[in-house]
Amino acid sequence: MSSNKVAVVTGAGSGIGKAAALALLAAGYSVALAGRRTELLEKAAAESGAGSRALPVATDVSRPDSVRALFAKTKQAFGRIDVLFNNAGTNAPGILFEDLTFEKWKEVVDTNLNGMFLCAQEAYRHMKDQTPRGGRIINNGSISAHAPRPDSAPYTSTKHAVTGLTKCISLDGRKYDIACSQIDIGNALTELAARMAKGVKQANGTVAVEAMMDVREVASAVVYMSGLALDTNVQFMTIMATKMPFVGRG
Repeated sequence: MSSNKVAVVTGAGSGIGKAAALALLAAGYSVALAGRRTELLEKAAAESGAGSRALPVATDVSRPDSVRALFAKTKQAFGRIDVLFNNAGTNAPGILFEDLTFEKWKEVVDTNLNGMFLCAQEAYRHMKDQTPRGGRIINNGSISAHAPRPDSAPYTSTKHAVTGLTKCISLDGRKYDIACSQIDIGNALTELAARMAKGVKQANGTVAVEAMMDVREVASAVVYMSGLALDTNVQFMTIMATKMPFVGRG
């Protein structure tokens, strides 16, 4: 499969971001792999076998100057930006609400919401002004954009906010041929989510093992959404392990 499109993937050093970046590279995209740990980005780029189509860029999405540099380097290397997979995120699992510090709250908000905004805004600016005009922004929402897990106030709050951001970009981007989508992912098997296969706290306080799915299924969904014509949009996609506790009461 071949493509002349250019994508930026944040959080690309591991997990969902790495899987999506590798899948986009395999589909022929040129990809800027953004993340905080340079060695992981370089390892992922080498693993892809895509040569100069894989561009590792050390990035802190919570810093406006770092985000600007990411998109400037991408534009310089590849000439344009067609897709942003706005994926970078962090969590503060298992902290009781009453014990949550403001510092930990702010750390999650700075990455999951402020970082999502900064990357989307910078992508939007480039997509608005390039020729041909337009592009696609895909925000990583999470099942937590719909329903919380116990002890997850920072993560769940930011993911609910991402839904609002997605809707605003979808509306405001119409006049510039910018489509915005959200992918809500449940229990993809990554390093971060591996603990769920061993047991995770449920709403009733018990601990239960949860079903997981192959992260490559998520990556395939991102490639599909990325490849749509700009007059077509998957507004929201929920992709989840079939048997995970989400639908109904468990």
